[in-house]
Parts: sequence; structure tokens; C-alpha cells
Amino acid sequence: MNRTLHKALVTGGAGFIGSHLVEKLVDQGCEVTVLDNLSSGHMANLASVADRVAFVKGDIKDDRTLNKVSKGCQAIFHQAAVVSVTQTVKEPLSSALVNDLGTIKVLDAARRNGVPRVVIASSSAVYGDAPQLPKTESMNPAPLSPYAVQKLTNEYYADLYCRLYGLETVCLRYFNVYGPRQDPSSPYSGVISIFMLRAANGVAPMIYGDGRQTRDFVFVEDVVQANLLAAATPAAAGRVFNVGTSNSVEINQLWQMIAAMAGCTMTPLYDQPREGDIVHSLASIQRAKEILGFQPSISFEEGLRRTFQWYRQSGQQRSE
Repeated sequence: MNRTLHKALVTGGAGFIGSHLVEKLVDQGCEVTVLDNLSSGHMANLASVADRVAFVKGDIKDDRTLNKVSKGCQAIFHQAAVVSVTQTVKEPLSSALVNDLGTIKVLDAARRNGVPRVVIASSSAVYGDAPQLPKTESMNPAPLSPYAVQKLTNEYYADLYCRLYGLETVCLRYFNVYGPRQDPSSPYSGVISIFMLRAANGVAPMIYGDGRQTRDFVFVEDVVQANLLAAATPAAAGRVFNVGTSNSVEINQLWQMIAAMAGCTMTPLYDQPREGDIVHSLASIQRAKEILGFQPSISFEEGLRRTFQWYRQSGQQRSE
């Protein structure tokens, strides 16, 4: 990598992905400020680095706070968002105030304070349900939910700030991220975290659709790797990258794997597909490999094992 970060801001740094990113930055000797309003994040996620980060409880829509925490940073990692597709369908306006207006405020704080680079968490949801697989960054977006529209809008603003103001922006289209600390009781719960909680409690999971949907699951440590590369690679400025593994898993198969780990014999229940859900998802990560040097290092089986071990150790096997 071509740059070393000495000071960085992580919005949403008490969340699932953000907290893992914060830990890695701290381990690398970076001075980290975390901005989080704790609406979905948890201080417990930062327990291992609590005495080594500056935590600010605040909102990305607050200009004064953003201006203060952005000063002197070499990079901003923008993870804060309303990340539940279902919630954005129910509440498109309030989610847009966070996901759209909040992101513009982060970009403008970076511009005003001379922050060289902003790495933005985008989403594979921008592709919608286009039949082409794998999904490549050159495909035309086809968002199916307010969440997807909001993430695509983030990308457009990032591109604009890069071209108009010279702010180096990088957008990462996350596919299905999983790993320790993904809260199954949060408004946004990944299917893996939900399945693990159900399996540990011997409760049948609800699968929306026929379970033949496929997802490209990427372990949170690999997502952190992508963020660090995006912040440190000069050639990444102004670009959009998929962050996945180029492998897919069927939802029915996923339940079978998790149930086997837990010794659970329950069979799934099925319901109608949810609004905004897509059927198949698979990432092409060729661009990330070529420009960022990104290479997922955690196999799906290993990632599942680590995640389930965390659920057992952290007492996540509680009654629902």
C-alpha cells in the first residue's frame, strides 16, 4: 500500500462492520475517532479498543460535530447508515435524511477540512435483480428499494465531489457481509446471524421465498481489508469497487450448514418474498483485485466457523 494512515474518522464505528474496521486501524497505530449515535451500534463492540479511540456520540447530520471530528484526518471511513432494506421501504423519507443528506454532509465536511480521502460503504443492492451474473461495476444500476436508490445516490455525490472539488472518494459495493458482532436482533439482521440464533435455540427459521436465492457472502475481515486498501491506494480515487468473494451460496444450503454446526434438526418455514429482495447475487471482484490488490482470505466454511464460535462464546443463544 502506498499510504500510511495516522489519523482517521470512522462514522458508524460502533456498528458491526465499523467496529472491526476501528480495531484494525488501531492495531496499525492509527489515531481513530469514532462518530456514532448508537441507534444501532453498541459500545460493547468497541470494548477491545475503548481506551485507545476517541468516541463521540453524535449524528452525521450534525454539521458542527462533523466539522470538529473531521479536522486533521487523512481519511474518513463512512459506515453510518440506515442499512435495513425493509426499514427504508417502510420509512423512505427518514432513511433518506440519514443515507442521502448525512452522506452529503460527510463529504462536505471532508471538503471543508481538507481531508484527502473518503471511503464510502455502498451496496450490491444498486444492481437490483438484473439477470447478469456476476455483477460487474460497469453494469447499469437497477435499484429496487429506497435503500438501493440511496446508496446509488451516495455514489453519484461521491463521484461529483471527486470531479468538482478534487476530494478523493472511493465507494465499496458490499455484498452480503457476515461475521462476529452482527446483531440478530437489530433492525438490520443478516441472514447468517438470524439463522445462527435460530439454530442455537432450536427454532425453525423463516425463509422468504423458496430458499433457492443465492448470495455472495463475504467475511467482515475481508471487508475491512478492502476498506484499508481503498484508503491507501492512489489509483482507487474516484472509483467504485465490488467487495465480495465471487462465490455464491443458496439460502437453503446455508441453513443446512448452520443447523449441522448447531446440531439442530428443525426444517425451515417459508413465506412470500419480501419487497425489495433480489433473487441472485454474485460479485465480480476483478476490478478490486487489479487496482486495490484485494483478495478475500477467509473461506466461507472458516468464516461460518468463526462466526458461530463467537455466537456461542458471547451468549447469543438467548431466547427470542
